[in-house]
Amino acid sequence: MLLFSITWGAVSGWWAPVCLLLGLAYAWLMYRQPVNLGENFRKGLFALRALAVFIIALLLLSPLLQSLSYQPQKPLILVAQDNSQSVSQFKPAGFDPKAFVTNLATLKDKLGDDYDVREFNFGAQLNNGLANTFDARKTDMSAALRQLNDQYSNQNIGALVIATDGMYNQGADPQYDARNIKSAIYTIALGDTVARRDVLIGNVNYNKTAYLGNNFEIEVLTEAWQSRGEAMRLTVSEGGKVVHSENIEVSNDAFKKISTFQLNAEKKGIHKYNINLSPVKNELSTQNNSETIYVEVLDVKQKILLLYDGPHPDVTVIKQAIESNKNFELKAGLTADMGAIKWSDYSLLILYQPSFSTFTLLRPELAKTRIPIWYMLGAQADIRGFNTQQKLAGVSSNRFDMQEVFAITATDFSSFTLSDSTLQKINKFPPLMAPYANYSVTVPNGVLLKQRIGNVPTSYPLLMFGDDAGRRSGVFMGEGLWRWQLSEYQSYANHHALEELFSQSVQYLTANTDKQRFRAYPSKNIFDEGDNVLLNAELYDDALQLTNTPDVKMAIKSADGKNYNFLFTRMGQTYQLDAGNLPVGEYTYSATTIFGKQAFNGTGQFTVKPLNLEIRQSVANRQLLNSMSAQSGGKMLFPKQLDELAELIKKNENIKTLVFEDKHYSDMIDVKWIFAFIFLLLSVEWFLRKREGEV
Repeated sequence: MLLFSITWGAVSGWWAPVCLLLGLAYAWLMYRQPVNLGENFRKGLFALRALAVFIIALLLLSPLLQSLSYQPQKPLILVAQDNSQSVSQFKPAGFDPKAFVTNLATLKDKLGDDYDVREFNFGAQLNNGLANTFDARKTDMSAALRQLNDQYSNQNIGALVIATDGMYNQGADPQYDARNIKSAIYTIALGDTVARRDVLIGNVNYNKTAYLGNNFEIEVLTEAWQSRGEAMRLTVSEGGKVVHSENIEVSNDAFKKISTFQLNAEKKGIHKYNINLSPVKNELSTQNNSETIYVEVLDVKQKILLLYDGPHPDVTVIKQAIESNKNFELKAGLTADMGAIKWSDYSLLILYQPSFSTFTLLRPELAKTRIPIWYMLGAQADIRGFNTQQKLAGVSSNRFDMQEVFAITATDFSSFTLSDSTLQKINKFPPLMAPYANYSVTVPNGVLLKQRIGNVPTSYPLLMFGDDAGRRSGVFMGEGLWRWQLSEYQSYANHHALEELFSQSVQYLTANTDKQRFRAYPSKNIFDEGDNVLLNAELYDDALQLTNTPDVKMAIKSADGKNYNFLFTRMGQTYQLDAGNLPVGEYTYSATTIFGKQAFNGTGQFTVKPLNLEIRQSVANRQLLNSMSAQSGGKMLFPKQLDELAELIKKNENIKTLVFEDKHYSDMIDVKWIFAFIFLLLSVEWFLRKREGEV
């Protein structure tokens, strides 16, 4: 529905009668004494001229035309269906998951045209439409709720329908994200709460890396349901050899026990350990009786030196993020307290807001060594000293002020790869403080993060990397990392994005410190089943500068002898290969290239491990579903009650169509049909006068 009205701006509306009088006066002067026109004919012409002059005079006042439009918005009914393996794996007798999905799809027809129904399915991520494959290997309910809330924020969400067994193995507790959805939540309880006879490995805690010669600890949670009096045997083996075993007596029908033991890291490399529980008679499933873990044994840690001139909360954030990777050992301290530094002990130097005195002290020492440097700027940094010390980037400013900048990811960065979830989080992080200046960059494709000032994306670098006269270097242009750490924990209850950002950055900076001419390496040594296998390669010329002129071939071989051949893709100055999804198993690889007359070869290994998170838990979590429904004003239903859902939604008085009023102002002089109307009035008047001989 659209309505129009005239409103006045700075000019008083009392001028409208004056315009009318002007039109009447003009018409009276024109038609007061014509002797060749009849009385009624003269009155008609009088009206046409008066109306035309009135409208023209009115336009001179520049009134505003106000238009009102009313747009109805139907209530959104969001339907999210769990498509994970546990739904079909652990179902009650007589329940057909595929038939249930078919019945759920009829909700749209039952609600009719008064509701806007949107359908989704979720596992590790949210997908459009319902699905009946039940093949998702992970369940992240909180991510699905958060994405729905973000996607439909400020819209008329009437109700959210979630069909799930309540079991999740990724992300935070979904109850926290459910509270952010300001609408009724109707949960459909799938799965089975009746504990059936089953023994399983509930969880395994361990460090993915260990160091040569050290002991490392493994913690295994064993569970047994309806198996009182049984004896389970827990064994841990490597390469067919049992390295640990123990007997566990089941004392009740809901038995749980945590077994903790230590193994020794005797040999460098990736070690595969198979953890098994002996089966019992008539148990529900034996798939959850085993678990495979991989531990990488390293023979040395990368040592990192962090120097700063004064305390700052960012220093703690940097330390925690780097030390989350067990491959790195960080030493932090004030520049003035460090004394003589043995540079050969360290693989990377991080200078946090280096001052003039820091550059003065370290410049002679740094000229003697090729240790990689990561500069981190801020309000206390010496910009002139920074511009003099390195050639990666330049910061130019007449006055050194700070301004808030947001991080946006660059699309052409090629030195290493961050996960999609990390990139999405970084784009949502709060602003940092960066120098108010002009920036220049000398390294092509070296910027990982750019600055966004307000809503305006810029080409200014926020985080960049490159080779500076044979020394790998990085530059972070802002301070306030503590904001990122707090924000990530508040939103996701972890620091994974910040940890991955620093881990990958440090790994890039510390790699190839011995200047090996050619390297080929996987983005990580252990991939989960279903992950894309990513590999990188670097080639250096005689001047130890990166080049990617020749082709690089890659041959990957599985443990059972199957070969996969690829050709690397050039990315910036390096190479990258996406080998796609590979079957579970252990792989070796060999990358080869010819540069000039010299042949280069890089070898290594990686593992694709099976993912069986969905079979670790077999009992549906009805308490979670009931709590989510109750706190939102909804209701928990069972699959047999699916026919009642449409009526519950229709009877909910809080679910209704909203009508939005859109008020729009425009200058009356911009309305073209008014000029057409004036032209019509004057044309008709002229034609009639012409016909009567008055023209």
